[in-house]
Amino acid sequence: MSLCCCSGASRRLLLPRLFLGQQHQVGRSLLQFRATSSAAASSSATPLSPAQQRQVTLYVDALLDWNQRMNLTAVTDEAEVMTRHVEDSLAVLPPLERAYRAQSTSHGGDMGGISLIDVGSGAGLPGLILAVARPSWKITLLESMRKRCTFLEHAVEVMELSNVDVLCDRAENVGQSHDFREAFDVAAARAVAELKILAEYCLPLVRVGGLFIAAKGHDPHDEIRNAKAAVHTLGASMLDLCTVCDKT
Repeated sequence: MSLCCCSGASRRLLLPRLFLGQQHQVGRSLLQFRATSSAAASSSATPLSPAQQRQVTLYVDALLDWNQRMNLTAVTDEAEVMTRHVEDSLAVLPPLERAYRAQSTSHGGDMGGISLIDVGSGAGLPGLILAVARPSWKITLLESMRKRCTFLEHAVEVMELSNVDVLCDRAENVGQSHDFREAFDVAAARAVAELKILAEYCLPLVRVGGLFIAAKGHDPHDEIRNAKAAVHTLGASMLDLCTVCDKT
């Protein structure tokens, strides 16, 4: 998994940070933990407690059940959901937290109680998994489709998550709202749209000095080049580029 992040500054103020990342690529070290939901969850670089593993199991069960009635994910096997969705979401945490601690100025790098909006949440990825792994965070799931929002509300209830809100609206509308513009410490997006479009959706939601993290495909370099103008216009620039390799 390759990850890159952005930062910027002007004469008058600190600018929002953009943090970009590729989707997690499943390796053999993850496949060997696919026997059960709890085993796969505990294999992550971000370990989960038994109670958190149970929450993940409840999520996966709900996802696969509802997926029979609506299109939530193309992955229909429990083991693949664990590796391609849950592990992928958890893989975001270490680089996100490193970048936040290094770049945050208003919070002194403190990760407790930060606010994160998952833009185009879909089936709740990565937002619901991050809410399980970091219960002190305040997570907002932004999804425009009412049917998917109904699933997200159900999943939040089943998983007994008290740190999640579901917002049913379009990102371009929410970004113009006084209630949400520049209101979040972190904006995250996974497999939603091309990066230059994502930047226009997500950066207006991020406070000055915050982060934007996006999960992309195997090679994001063309998207990054194509997005540079939009990113600059919106007041952000690249922070870093790193690669996280799967163990084999």
